[in-house]
Amino acid sequence: MISTLKPNLKLLSSELIQQIVAEAYIVLEKQGVFVENTEALALLRDAGMQVDSSSQRAHLTNALVQKCLSTTPETISIFDRTGTQEYIVGGDEVHFDPGSAAVTILDHKTQTQRKATTQDVIQFFRITDSLPYLDFQSTGLISGDVPDIISDSYRLYLGLQFCNKPIVTGTFRVEGFKSMFEMLSAVRGGPSALAEKPLAIFDACPSPALKWSNLTTQSLIDCARAGIPSELISMGMTGATSPVTITGTLVQHVAENLCRLVICQLAEKGAPVIFGGSPSSFDMRKGTTPMGAIETMMIDSGYAQIAKSLNLPTHAYMSLSDSKLNDSQAGLETGIGAVLAALSGINVISGPGMLDFESCQSLEKLVIDNEICAMALRLVKGVEQRDDPIATHLFEGFTADTQFLSNPHTRQWYRQEHIFPDIIDRDTYDYWATLGGKSMPTRAAEKVEELLKNHPPNLLEQNVRENLKSIMYADAKENGLDVLPDLGY
Repeated sequence: MISTLKPNLKLLSSELIQQIVAEAYIVLEKQGVFVENTEALALLRDAGMQVDSSSQRAHLTNALVQKCLSTTPETISIFDRTGTQEYIVGGDEVHFDPGSAAVTILDHKTQTQRKATTQDVIQFFRITDSLPYLDFQSTGLISGDVPDIISDSYRLYLGLQFCNKPIVTGTFRVEGFKSMFEMLSAVRGGPSALAEKPLAIFDACPSPALKWSNLTTQSLIDCARAGIPSELISMGMTGATSPVTITGTLVQHVAENLCRLVICQLAEKGAPVIFGGSPSSFDMRKGTTPMGAIETMMIDSGYAQIAKSLNLPTHAYMSLSDSKLNDSQAGLETGIGAVLAALSGINVISGPGMLDFESCQSLEKLVIDNEICAMALRLVKGVEQRDDPIATHLFEGFTADTQFLSNPHTRQWYRQEHIFPDIIDRDTYDYWATLGGKSMPTRAAEKVEELLKNHPPNLLEQNVRENLKSIMYADAKENGLDVLPDLGY
């Protein structure tokens, strides 16, 4: 058998990668980075770095960065809620998840955006749990019916109860990590069990350019010591908060990610780190950050290629759209992004379901995007030789009446060679018309209703739910809230 060639995308030459990384090292050592967290500054100072406490600027040497790179795991294992399903994050393994922290939901009936309720968020988790081509869930919607101060822990509280998949999340406040860590530990069976089989990935976002807030840095330190992978989300905007060129933005992106990686390794040697981001092209005409721009996707693919050269797991915000509706723009931007991300071998791809510059989630788009993800994943499996010889034996006794519909070979390989979408339309026009001539968004809305009806909530055991409830209520009461919304079970 001839081995299968996995298709892949590479935008940068090895020489250009080397120069980008070399310039990132220069930036870290000469210009330095701003770190608002006193514990992180102390870690850097203890490691022999030049630190100015008054300006909160730290300068990192090449030697320290390379030392920390050598202790960062090349691959990470993430597990589902039961601890039985393992997912490898690293190499060219590809996993999709809905993007995190949308502030609105697209209401299909009114075609307008609104704040999400607890029930919306529960439905989001239930649908994510039912979609086979989304390996991970995410805390992708913020509940508008609880105070903002507890919205980080509350969305995790819901996700852990209604979806079995590993979860991509993050904290909005320094104090939020404690209750979130307690909930994750309660589900897994204790802190040591959680470190052995991580259930969550925590996003950590700097403030471009080259600045780490107290909140984000503390999240890095807390996650490192708990054995929870940190996903580094640099967000440079070309010509606004990062250099206008793609290569210039890549230099800044690499510098920001390497700084965070160093902080994680100084906090806990061997801490799992994912080299990721959500950078964007900046549209000077509109003052917006188009995630569906091809230049944004080129930046993502470029930094992923650099991260792979450093033997690091990768992440990107791709397979999403800036459109406000489930329209042609939403489909083309999401489809292009999903395919480019998969071809780039990005390990964690966040974005399905997202609209409007990462600010809106759509349940209907989520089920559509699940099929886009299926196509992208099928593509990167490549063309596989199934038989040896490939086909000559199939033409023995060939006549003018030969067909392959009833051939045992067709039955043997058809489902391995092909995927079968549900929302994507492949009907004839006449049959499509007899079914009502429905548009894709309409079919997707019906699919959402079908999944909610036929896919019952994937709930935790009663005692674990009660444990989570006590943790969540304690967090709420500490922040002045005595009652939480009813979850409906």
